[in-house]
Amino acid sequence: MMKKILILLLVSVNLFAQSPDELMKSGNKFYQEGQFEQAIQTYQKILGQGFESGVVYYNLGNAYFKNGKLGYAIYSYEKGLKLEPNDEDLSYNLRIAHARTFDKITELPKLFIIAWWEGLITSFSASAWSLIVILIFWILLISFAVYYFSRNSRFQKITFFSSSISLAILIVVIVLLFARVNREAATNYGILLQQTYSVKVSPDVKGSDAFVIHEGIKFSIEDHVNDWVKIRLVDGKIGWIQNSVMGQM
Repeated sequence: MMKKILILLLVSVNLFAQSPDELMKSGNKFYQEGQFEQAIQTYQKILGQGFESGVVYYNLGNAYFKNGKLGYAIYSYEKGLKLEPNDEDLSYNLRIAHARTFDKITELPKLFIIAWWEGLITSFSASAWSLIVILIFWILLISFAVYYFSRNSRFQKITFFSSSISLAILIVVIVLLFARVNREAATNYGILLQQTYSVKVSPDVKGSDAFVIHEGIKFSIEDHVNDWVKIRLVDGKIGWIQNSVMGQM
């Protein structure tokens, strides 16, 4: 009997659970009414259901920004850009949020070729590069098929040339895809969510302070020791922070 009641309760919860579209509309209404905390909670419910998108993170970041939580806003925009690297709205709002941060750190200069390569592989997400690979692969197959079945020598020359170009482009795009995947797997980033934090020289609360950082700053994650994370800033500074004060990308 108890099992039947439990099943009925679970079914009722599922029936009354709001869909992502309904939650989005509710969150947007809360936002427009200036109820930013409620909007944040509603957008978080969408993510809690497993639905991630640039739009959700964009709206969530805006709600955090309006609510005065700069670190969480930047973290949300960064998460959105990870899904949609070319989204202009996310990029613009992230720049606005960065302009409000306290820390102004100058990045160590990179060689032109390294900066160009990183810009190229990050111009699309891994899923977008995958779609490009599939598209070019189909173009290559069609070119091969047309070349094989065509009886026109001039047309065969054209399709042979296009097949060669497609094959070369396919190889390059596959390399870019693997580079993007390896970059995401090898490098983890974090955003400080706490307003102010004293970075330690060692993973110990009683350790000496190395330097102070403020909410919204982005850093690479190099190591973990229990609840501590070793971070590196873009200017080369390294230190340890507690895992609870950051959001990991």
